[in-house]
Amino acid sequence: MITENKVSGDVLVVGGGIAGCFAAIKAKQQGADVILVDKGYVGKSGQSPLATGIMAFDPDKGHVLDDWMRFVNKTSEYVNNRYWTERCIKDSYAVYQDLLSWGLQFVPYDNDKPEGFSYAPKGLSKPRAYNPKEFSKIMRDQVVKSGVKILDRIMITELLKQEGRIVGAVGTAMDDYEMYIFLAKTTVLCVGACSYKPAGFSPLVQLTCDGEAMAYRAGAEIGGKEFVDVHYNKIEIPSESGRMRVAPELEERFGRDTTTSSGPRQLYNVDGTRIDLRPEGSSQYLFTYLIPDIEAHQGRAPVVWRQPSREDKVVGGAALGMALRKADGLWPANEECASNIPGLYAAGDSLYTLANGAAYVLIGSAMAGSAVTGVIAGVAAAKEALGAKEVIADEKEIDRAKRFVFAPTERQGGFSPRWVTQLLKNTMMPYFIMYIKKEDRLQAALTIVNFIQEHLVPMLYAKDAHELRLAHETRNMVLSAEMKLRSMLFRTESRGNHYREDFPRRDDENWLAWTKIKEDNGVMKLIKVPIPEEWRPDMMVPFEERYPFRFPGE
Repeated sequence: MITENKVSGDVLVVGGGIAGCFAAIKAKQQGADVILVDKGYVGKSGQSPLATGIMAFDPDKGHVLDDWMRFVNKTSEYVNNRYWTERCIKDSYAVYQDLLSWGLQFVPYDNDKPEGFSYAPKGLSKPRAYNPKEFSKIMRDQVVKSGVKILDRIMITELLKQEGRIVGAVGTAMDDYEMYIFLAKTTVLCVGACSYKPAGFSPLVQLTCDGEAMAYRAGAEIGGKEFVDVHYNKIEIPSESGRMRVAPELEERFGRDTTTSSGPRQLYNVDGTRIDLRPEGSSQYLFTYLIPDIEAHQGRAPVVWRQPSREDKVVGGAALGMALRKADGLWPANEECASNIPGLYAAGDSLYTLANGAAYVLIGSAMAGSAVTGVIAGVAAAKEALGAKEVIADEKEIDRAKRFVFAPTERQGGFSPRWVTQLLKNTMMPYFIMYIKKEDRLQAALTIVNFIQEHLVPMLYAKDAHELRLAHETRNMVLSAEMKLRSMLFRTESRGNHYREDFPRRDDENWLAWTKIKEDNGVMKLIKVPIPEEWRPDMMVPFEERYPFRFPGE
């Protein structure tokens, strides 16, 4: 028997990572009645356990905005959304101050001449570090202190839409057949980026594309997914969290063994040849982490990180399914983190700000950007809610959502979500699909994903509440895989973390642009959105100076 619970409020925030916590707290401070729901545990959700530092732009420390922007614009290969890049930078210090006032303690790195990043502007390369164990408790305590209502272990599964407006959502408890109907004047999605349950970076198993899938079904526009996350892990321990190694001087404070990080780390291929991640004179460093996959493609794997005290063989796919930082999620319709659907906002990795462009260059902006957009979305959603009428979702819409949510439990047989998820991972995992891309291989993978979407997903079945959650996660990941493959096929050039073996050169004439995804009469449609003319690089500068790094075949 299904138990139903109805919960009403002004603002519904979905997701309890840093973006969700900031959104909920700031909305509550505006005077709104706020509900914060998470399918895990608020404060420990998403990628929060992986982060150890936050960018904080401080002019009093000699940080110069123009220097930071010039660096990001070039190193991100000119497709960063400069509005969101600048907003993230300028507002980062305010959220840093919030965290300080809430009790989180930081240890600043030496920002003058950080080793390995001497070409970067002062202060950008090394963020202020903190202890993630402290972060979780402090964030949750602050949410509780603010008066926000928290509901843990509830998976929001479908948005409620009435007369073209989002009026809440429905979800189920993780442990039993208990349905929750949330009615809210505005909803903020902070459910993080999208992954396909990779073996590496273990917290990512929570991030199964739930928010953007719900939003897409409701008619929201989604950002393109061609710029992939290129993190990798040790072959011997592929499920290691991947948390950044901190400097030795922080060992006592953070209680970590940092002995293996003393001295420079160098990357070598199987021939013993050192791989230069930053060609001489190039400011482009981070996206060349595609190099291990390029080396593998050319038969020179395994690739090894060598340090004075140890060496580690590395393997790609640690964050399988994820796009580059801030290149997942809903397309922002305005500067207040609203989507194109009235009543629906997004923040953090659920919002496609593309503040990092084609490569992750704003170190520490993963956390800063999530907090900044959380503040913006929370305040805007609260202001709209406080001026709106009471929301109503009629029984027809609630019944539709209920049927959708519990459909897998009505089937006596079909396909296990575990099996379908493994099939999806097998399809998307190979380096020659996700990282070294070519039309025929991408099209072959898309054929398989389309079959999964059309034939297997409609017959997913669940024997209990746990499998019901898995069934919806599988459905959402398959939809995201279609978005990713279509995005990678759509951009017929190479740029940053997007490398097309059949189009190895940047194409500034056609692809100084972003990709937008939307549903059009049941068909997934991709749209090219040119960047503003004033943001384009100076075409009088020689190509080799605009793009010092060369892709294979270019």
